[in-house]
Amino acid sequence: MKIAGLQKNSLIDFPGKLSAVVFTQGCNMNCGYCHNRSLIGQSGKNQYLDEEAVMAFLEKRRGLLDGVVISGGEPTLQKDLVPFMECVQNMGYRTKLDTNGTDPALLRQLIEKGLVDYIAMDIKAPFCKYRQVCCSPVNTELLAESIELLKEGKVEYEFRTTYTPELCGEDLIDITKAIKGARCYVLQQYREVNRKEGTYTGVVEKRNILRNIASELKESVLALQFRGEFGII
Repeated sequence: MKIAGLQKNSLIDFPGKLSAVVFTQGCNMNCGYCHNRSLIGQSGKNQYLDEEAVMAFLEKRRGLLDGVVISGGEPTLQKDLVPFMECVQNMGYRTKLDTNGTDPALLRQLIEKGLVDYIAMDIKAPFCKYRQVCCSPVNTELLAESIELLKEGKVEYEFRTTYTPELCGEDLIDITKAIKGARCYVLQQYREVNRKEGTYTGVVEKRNILRNIASELKESVLALQFRGEFGII
């Protein structure tokens, strides 16, 4: 596992659980709003953390932490993801995976092996806008396969979208049509990022949502949640 970062305590990354967050190096997308830009390339400014040291930390925190989140980057690019999650679960931790959904075969393997308790899949844009928002080619058929896999309901999940300036209300409607019937859809407020450094500028663009748009979104999913301060107008 190429581990580029470790957040030792988080109350917000795993719903209802105190967790540690493990950040993996490498991503197959290049979203302009990404605040972890140093994790995009297969090699970056970050020095890799020793996996044994990370495991030793998790061993010490048994009984104090509830879960471990594997994030990135894109964790499904890691060849050792399955054995890593096996080790984490053998310590008694609940596991959550953050993913962009580009490897449905691996997601199915993790689910069928019972190695993941919660999956958060980012839906970056309507499929027709993925190239524009992610600044990289994306096989949207794989995304659709991952969506349908999660909707089978064999694991807790959420779909989530960061409401970036490239998106509009109609785009959100198109996204919810693609995930129609999903248990949970989360809209995240956009925070401006320095695209060169990959760090937050401190500017939060409060994006408002029209009431009729919000109503239409709710018609497609079982639960609509907001992260950040949104105005419904």
